[in-house]
Amino acid sequence: MNRVLLVIGLIFISFMTSCIPHKDIVYLQNKDMATDSLQVMVEKQKPYRIQINDILNIRIKVLDQENVTIFNPIGEGSLNASASERAYFDGFTVDAHGNIRIPELGYVNVLGFTAEEVENQIKEKLLEEQFKETANIFITVKLAGLRYTATGEVGSPGSKVLFQERVNIFEAIANSGEIEITGDRKDILIVRQYPQGQQIHHLDLTDMSVMNSPYYYIQPNDMIYVKPLKQKTWGTGTTGRETLTTVISALSLVTTTLLLINRL
Repeated sequence: MNRVLLVIGLIFISFMTSCIPHKDIVYLQNKDMATDSLQVMVEKQKPYRIQINDILNIRIKVLDQENVTIFNPIGEGSLNASASERAYFDGFTVDAHGNIRIPELGYVNVLGFTAEEVENQIKEKLLEEQFKETANIFITVKLAGLRYTATGEVGSPGSKVLFQERVNIFEAIANSGEIEITGDRKDILIVRQYPQGQQIHHLDLTDMSVMNSPYYYIQPNDMIYVKPLKQKTWGTGTTGRETLTTVISALSLVTTTLLLINRL
């Protein structure tokens, strides 16, 4: 009887420690408010400021478009090139000094500026050196895709490029194959580049308040790392069925070994 109770106890402990709890894999749980309360999430995304290695897509338009042909890339590259590859060759890459090189205008420093500020900066230089107010200059500056890297416990790790103005953490992860069941959703790491260096930020995707985080929206060149849960290293299974199978196999091996020893 004691042995039976011991076996039952071992199985129960294995279930408790090895299985991944349901609350650890559910996104956006309402942890701080009543379930029927009105929830208003205030977005805290700040305007993105251009960093080194960013690629800018710049388009200049005037009344006589032939006068700005030299500024706008023709885009007659390989037809087999992807959108991100064409953006790389047609765009303006920010160099290590924070500059881009524009035909006729030369080097323009864009490091730390927003896209709107760069538009105004280029427009001022064009009015000073190339055109008059009557040319009706219209300039658009956009990032040539939002590039980020997802690694760790995701279905499709690697670098991705999304052609959107804004991408939140859930969209980024969804485009990386979702988080594996063994991934730690409570502590997602965002490695972000700043002028002074890299910083690591933490997000709990199981908490609804994550939408209030200033890091809810990713930025270009972010690295998203999903850590593994402890259950993965234990190797006993992530679900109740897997754990039970592992425990039964282990107990069968132990029982067989003991029987063989007793016969010797």
